[in-house]
Amino acid sequence: MVLAIMIAGAVAAARTKNLLGAVIIFMVYSLMMAILWQRMNAPDLAITEAAVGAGITSILFIVTLRKIKGMKK
Repeated sequence: MVLAIMIAGAVAAARTKNLLGAVIIFMVYSLMMAILWQRMNAPDLAITEAAVGAGITSILFIVTLRKIKGMKK
């Protein structure tokens, strides 16, 4: 189930025209990857993926979108 959501998320992120939507889909993808790491008994990788992939990277993408005026206020 998690793998199917990850595949659908990857396709959706590549096909979407809305940049903010792509960032949100990428964030969900990273959270699903963290769940997958947890299921494979790798909690250190799961925490890192959740913090870096879903957290910091998503925030940096949103800040960048605001800086380049790619997102309406």
